[in-house]
Amino acid sequence: MQALYDTLKPRFLLGEFTKQRDDLAFITVEAVRLHALLRHLRDQEGFTHLVLLTAVDWLEDGQFQLTYLLNNRAKRQDVGLRVLIARDNATMESIHDLWAAAATYQRELREMFGIDFPDSPRLHEDFILEGWQDIPPYRRDFDTLKYAQENYRDRPGRETRDPAQHMKQQLYGED
Repeated sequence: MQALYDTLKPRFLLGEFTKQRDDLAFITVEAVRLHALLRHLRDQEGFTHLVLLTAVDWLEDGQFQLTYLLNNRAKRQDVGLRVLIARDNATMESIHDLWAAAATYQRELREMFGIDFPDSPRLHEDFILEGWQDIPPYRRDFDTLKYAQENYRDRPGRETRDPAQHMKQQLYGED
């Protein structure tokens, strides 16, 4: 994986390289260079399978990290490409033209994080959260407790238990 990184670094101006295992590495790349790099990895390096596209909300830094995980089946290798984008008005170029399945991931990320992928098919149709009007729920500033208290009534008979004590009671009859 290091050799692949060393070969691609000058051409795509790659950032940080993190080797997780012999068959898994992560590379940081600028958003404007991602599409060309993905195309190269797919067409020239054998990373033909998009395994997943996910996001992390770095609220304190005002950024989202998008991670595109690709697989090269022949070499049994995975490479993750990390892209940092601004959290405010978060927008990223769509890759549905490279992998049709990416459109589904992009719809999920738009709905759950509020990240826009212009020109991605059906992006603005309800996907998981039909009729959702609040801020996207996977953003770290979404207050789950407040949302639950405002939208769901308390149910009588519910109690909170310490998991360790509860298991002791269930398994051994101890208090």
